[in-house]
Amino acid sequence: MLDLNDISVFVEVVRAGSFAAAGRRLGMPSNTISRRLQLLEESLGVRLLQRSTRQLNMTAAGREFFERCAPGIEDIQHAGASLSDGNREPGGILRVAAPADFFDNFAMEWMAEFMQRYPRVQLEFLLSDDRVDLIAEGIDLAFRAGQLPDSSLVARKLGASHRGLLASPSYLARRGAPESLEELARHDCLAASNTPQAALWKLEGPNGAESIRVAPRLCINTAQGLLRAARAGLGIALLPVMVAAEDLRRGTLVSILPQYQRDISGMYAVYPNRRQLSLAVSALIEFVAEKVKHGACNAGGGMEFAVPEAQAVA
Repeated sequence: MLDLNDISVFVEVVRAGSFAAAGRRLGMPSNTISRRLQLLEESLGVRLLQRSTRQLNMTAAGREFFERCAPGIEDIQHAGASLSDGNREPGGILRVAAPADFFDNFAMEWMAEFMQRYPRVQLEFLLSDDRVDLIAEGIDLAFRAGQLPDSSLVARKLGASHRGLLASPSYLARRGAPESLEELARHDCLAASNTPQAALWKLEGPNGAESIRVAPRLCINTAQGLLRAARAGLGIALLPVMVAAEDLRRGTLVSILPQYQRDISGMYAVYPNRRQLSLAVSALIEFVAEKVKHGACNAGGGMEFAVPEAQAVA
């Protein structure tokens, strides 16, 4: 008879990607994990994993077994958590996926506040701009921005933002503020890359879609780099207002031609379609929603946030 504990270990090894990582999550030595997987393979009569010194790869049989077993193991884990949630505070390990620059925009002091508020919660952040498979990677929660693709996941919209034209007071004192979109062509502009596409700024204005071709003197391929350049007075940048919220509050950057915007998009908390979220996941979603909304209310520049009910991603 198959041992359910061995199956759970196998599922965790696949999600973690190594015996060592799985052992850290399970509090189990790597050699114990290896032995339990060997017993499971002997019980099944098939090899589930191809082991090498550098990586683990699932066999075809292993992939089929994982896809069949992982949802059931996850249901059992969450069933146990839901029974005890009513009698305890949020706790446990949360695996969270977020964009690579998440902590450039979400203050680490806020994270310290969350961890102080919920001392039994352990957080493991995976920062990447790749859209990871939440179920295959064992991710409890993901924070994503932009347009979401069709999915079986559930998403809660935390807010919406847009790109706006921003510059420092020192730059405007030196060069003056443009009074029309056409005047941008005579200003020092900051772009994401030195390509014709990056130099053609397409904006939504009072008369609908409009475009202006700028001649950027400085190109930086990250939003944080452009933010710092604009803050230093090097030119006018087209930046996500959410990224520049703190500068707008402090007045180190100001919005110019605010009637023109671009790329209105949302920020979402995304999670697998589960019947009931754990207290820890719910607590983190509510905390981030609170901070995002607070940041928006003080940012200016036309940011608009809402915290609606969760809905299936469509």
